[in-house]
Amino acid sequence: MAKLSNIHPGEILKEEFLIPMNISAYRLSKSLKIPQTRISQIIKGKRRITADTALRLSKYFGTSVKFWIGIQNDFDIEEEQLKLDGILKQIETQNDYV
Repeated sequence: MAKLSNIHPGEILKEEFLIPMNISAYRLSKSLKIPQTRISQIIKGKRRITADTALRLSKYFGTSVKFWIGIQNDFDIEEEQLKLDGILKQIETQNDYV
């Protein structure tokens, strides 16, 4: 089975919230009282969702802060796991010494 690509939280924001609710990045940024570039960069996958942004998104969309932080953490962990794959395979677990 083919592995799915890692989905950036910005794609989730765009595809699951902005498009279905017919909300522009400009309108969202104004409602959240943040620069439009922040939302645009998140949507493009060039910026991560910080705690500040997660708090604002959760308030606006009625979601939990942990939802936004969680999808960002999941993305970050998968990205790092891909980068460190070779190194991680070389690390012995503590159980190997028992």
